[in-house]
Amino acid sequence: MGKRNREKRAAKRRDRRRQGATPPGSAGGTHRREFPWEAGNGTDDPDRGEPFSQPPPPTTEALAIMILGAAQDYQAGDAGSPNRCAAQLSAREFAGQRTVAIAAAIAFATMIDKAWKSGWLPIDVVELIKRRSNEAAVSLLVDAIAADTAEHAPATVPARWAAQVEQLDATVWWRHDEPHLMQWMARYRAGMRETLVAAIELLGRLMTLPKLPRILPLPGTASRDAATSAAGVNQKVLARVRGLLAKAESTEFPEEAEALSAKAQELMNRHAFERALLDADAHHQQSATSIRMWLDNPYAEAKSHLVAAIADANRCRSVFYAKIGFVALVGEEMDLEITELLATSLLVQATRAMVAEGSQTTFTGTSRTRSFRRSFLISYAVRIGERLADAGTRAHDPVEDARLLPVLAARSRVVEETFEEMIGETVRKRVSISNGAGWDAGRTAADRADLDIERRAVERV
Repeated sequence: MGKRNREKRAAKRRDRRRQGATPPGSAGGTHRREFPWEAGNGTDDPDRGEPFSQPPPPTTEALAIMILGAAQDYQAGDAGSPNRCAAQLSAREFAGQRTVAIAAAIAFATMIDKAWKSGWLPIDVVELIKRRSNEAAVSLLVDAIAADTAEHAPATVPARWAAQVEQLDATVWWRHDEPHLMQWMARYRAGMRETLVAAIELLGRLMTLPKLPRILPLPGTASRDAATSAAGVNQKVLARVRGLLAKAESTEFPEEAEALSAKAQELMNRHAFERALLDADAHHQQSATSIRMWLDNPYAEAKSHLVAAIADANRCRSVFYAKIGFVALVGEEMDLEITELLATSLLVQATRAMVAEGSQTTFTGTSRTRSFRRSFLISYAVRIGERLADAGTRAHDPVEDARLLPVLAARSRVVEETFEEMIGETVRKRVSISNGAGWDAGRTAADRADLDIERRAVERV
């Protein structure tokens, strides 16, 4: 190639550089997310014979933006984004592991803060990620929750929030002289690249969290002295109820299980009514709050009917978030505690009774197990709701009703107002039953209990 031709080509290259980078989608290459520190590579310019100035290494904040950008691309449908970003970040010549690890911590802190402000609680986020990701993601998330909690004085974290963090065993196990991600990799013998892929995918999933009603103050803004209601369930009564439910869950006889569950409901209702009378005498203002119960598949929607029936029997409102997988309950604090306790136990019993019915097929050999079990659970819920309502009625003392009914009416009004404020409009969904045998079996399973057990049997537990 002649000297004149080389000079012309060099001039053309300089003109292209002055005009700017190749636009996305042009023949020069495909579009990807670019960052300012990617300009220049420290090599000599063959046209000018002068070295480019070495760009400064990216800051942790810039790397955090890069990680969050890759996570955003991932949640938008770019499945390869986490791997590409992780490959670049884990390259030795790009940035040090310590800097990248600190940037990842910044990214996690950003998304955890966003989740809390969107109404999510620690258990909620972990339950969702359990259903949509793997153990590595759950472990990284629990550690991120622990790091966030440690940023706040214990007195400013709501008691229920702190209880959830404790339930998750979210503790700061790592040293503070080294970034968490590096110690996490050592603990689980994972490489930087695979760890970053897991982290970016997790961040992408956290970006998809929908907005939920705020049911607790944010960490750092609460006061442990501010109680939402009067004291909860008496621990002695609670121990007796748990004893009843433990027996109900362990017995092999459905009649005994259902009778014990009904007695637990009766005992809790009597305690709730007694507490309501004390509140009335002390002129306590009625209040309501909310909790969430996560339901496992399969048949989560059918199980939600059982939770709703139990909630209704205990003066609570409920709504099922089908796309997420939980039932939101609104009620007075102790009524919610009763509902959660009984629902947890009765879901175990209902599932055991359903499985005991075995697989179901038509006379032609076609499986009807799924429709049978769905119909079973819905029928079971309807009948259990009727029986728990009967048990609640027996807990009344007619002599005390004159004082009790106004209190319960005021509580019901507060629950309705809180439900409307937190949840707003809901859609009632019609339920169709496609398996009559499942409906009959479910009702029979819920109807076998002898509810006329002497009350003193309960008192002995």
